[in-house]
Amino acid sequence: MMNAINLFGTKEPSPQQLDLELKADLHKYVLEQMEDDGLIYDMSTPERHNILLPLTSYIHQYFDTHHINISMPDHEVDHLAKQLLDEMVGYGPIEELLRDPSVDDILINGPKHVFVERNGVLEQAEHRFLNDEHVIRVIRRMLSPLGRRIDESNPMVDARLPDGSRINAIIPPLALDGACLSVRKFKQDGLTETTLLAKETLSQEMLSFLKTCVKARCNTLISGATGAGKTTLLNILSQYTNPSERIVTIEDAAELQLRSSHIVRLETRPPNSEGSGEVTARELVKNALRMRPDRIILGESRGGEVLDMLQAMNTGHLGSMSTLHANSPNDALIRLEMMVTLAGFRSSETFIRKVVASAIDIVIQVNRLPSGKRVISDIVEVESVEDNQIKTKTLFRYFPGTKRFEQVGQPSAQLTTKLEEGL
Repeated sequence: MMNAINLFGTKEPSPQQLDLELKADLHKYVLEQMEDDGLIYDMSTPERHNILLPLTSYIHQYFDTHHINISMPDHEVDHLAKQLLDEMVGYGPIEELLRDPSVDDILINGPKHVFVERNGVLEQAEHRFLNDEHVIRVIRRMLSPLGRRIDESNPMVDARLPDGSRINAIIPPLALDGACLSVRKFKQDGLTETTLLAKETLSQEMLSFLKTCVKARCNTLISGATGAGKTTLLNILSQYTNPSERIVTIEDAAELQLRSSHIVRLETRPPNSEGSGEVTARELVKNALRMRPDRIILGESRGGEVLDMLQAMNTGHLGSMSTLHANSPNDALIRLEMMVTLAGFRSSETFIRKVVASAIDIVIQVNRLPSGKRVISDIVEVESVEDNQIKTKTLFRYFPGTKRFEQVGQPSAQLTTKLEEGL
């Protein structure tokens, strides 16, 4: 065991030392004492407070044994005990962040740089890891119950924790400055339309229009950047579907919380350590078409599954929805064209655009402003192909200067008829 006296001498440890070197040595000491006292098996109990009392006793014992001159109030000792417990049975320094309901994302860029997102704004947290191996140990603890692994031969991994949170990890040699971990926390209580209105993400008129579109079974594409709120909006809109409809959802990581009673949830599967066993979104979309769905909801369009999704929209599966990464509605349609081509569909640009235009009814653009505020910046109707270009019409728009949502166009006669028939 590292000798804490040699490390700190008779001086009181600095906060940085207490967080790192001393804590690592203290952790090792406590584990040895718990094993000697036969308490190591108590760590399996779900009642965390059963372990905290002996932990505080071991902390005082450690300071006395190593003659460390440090004065620590009882509440700080209790906090340190909780940190040690997190290290033994949780996810170490980020366990507290995972329990914090105000944190949406946790981003770890090596052991010394931990960032969190609250209300759309990134800020650096005070939490630290001891070293790069400490980060990797926490990553492996997350992956172990999932049957996944990460090492030099498999240095990248996407996974979903038991609580629904999504994680992405990448380690050296690919990550040059140390192991990186990204955690997108899963909200048990999803946002509602009331929350969107309160946060001024959209106007009441926009919400009413989108509700009508969903009920009228308009095919909908939600576009936006990473973290803009695409999945959140998809989650809310999907709750306006008819409860009698059979809905099949396809996601890389299951996040949708539909309240319908007739839902089939499908999730992709990455390849195993031997590189086999992968099940892609495209395979699941093809399989979904054989399951007699009324609607298909694709969590994210990113590859060849787009072609099958568009074909489904054009062959009776009205009211289907998906999200896509793009900076504007026009960019979203261009990306759809590109992904159809990359899927191996051989035809003219004009015909591909006709396929896209006939499949998609509306595109909703979601943006995150510099302040962290998320807004629906545009609702666009997709009309037809004219002069070899997809013709669109903006119906609603957010104006940053006045911070107001305004209706700037009327739905076409074709869309109006569809909305009226749907109601």
